[in-house]
Amino acid sequence: MLQSVVWAAQGTLFTFVMTTLGAALVFFLSASPASRVQRPLLGFAAGVMTAASVWSLLLPAIEQMETSGLLPGWVPAAGGMLLGVMFLAALDALLPRLRRRPLEERQRQTTLLMTAITLHNVPEGMAVGLAFALAAEGGSPAGAAALALGVGIQNFPEGAAIALPMRQSGCTRLKAFLGGMLSGAVEPVFGVLVVLMAAGAQMLLPWLLSFAAGAMLYVVVEELIPQAHSRGGTCGFTVGFLIMMVLDVALG
Repeated sequence: MLQSVVWAAQGTLFTFVMTTLGAALVFFLSASPASRVQRPLLGFAAGVMTAASVWSLLLPAIEQMETSGLLPGWVPAAGGMLLGVMFLAALDALLPRLRRRPLEERQRQTTLLMTAITLHNVPEGMAVGLAFALAAEGGSPAGAAALALGVGIQNFPEGAAIALPMRQSGCTRLKAFLGGMLSGAVEPVFGVLVVLMAAGAQMLLPWLLSFAAGAMLYVVVEELIPQAHSRGGTCGFTVGFLIMMVLDVALG
């Protein structure tokens, strides 16, 4: 139990640090990173997260439920994944309500962006936390590390995507940096919380794994793939998917 929590905290701390490093670009840049750099990186992160959803989350959920013999393995995999997608879709549907606030256009856009990225960091923290918790109990450390790397790579430009617009809207560099950094703080919080929940009710673990997979796939399809859409993004997706698959299967 304690080892699982420690490993989950360490894994999600890495992704939080990557968000912080991305936000720190506000001290050195005045514009967003070039799309020719962002798109392959976002494609790579999408590939890693897609493969991780299958090999690090859904398949372990199926195996754990089949081992228990209480339900067919596909039940928590399908049900939890659907709940994860629906949960993220519902949160996204709430975001347009922020437009009703009396903010200037640029401030409104920055608020929407920060809210969206912060919400999307929640399932990523859950997924990384659960992957490291499984690794601590005999799962694949390499697969968990690859997932954290993929999420961290995605978080780097996300930190910048919040901090730089905040700076352009009139915030000080320090305030913009803190805004970008805090958007990633939810990952270690929810990464540890979901592991504690799973430890308190072991039969929830397959459902939580599948929920994290569904929520993460929603982020991939809704956010990452559209932003990465290019030849470089496709190549990045392929490389990321293959690396994650090989690591999880060969070393799992």
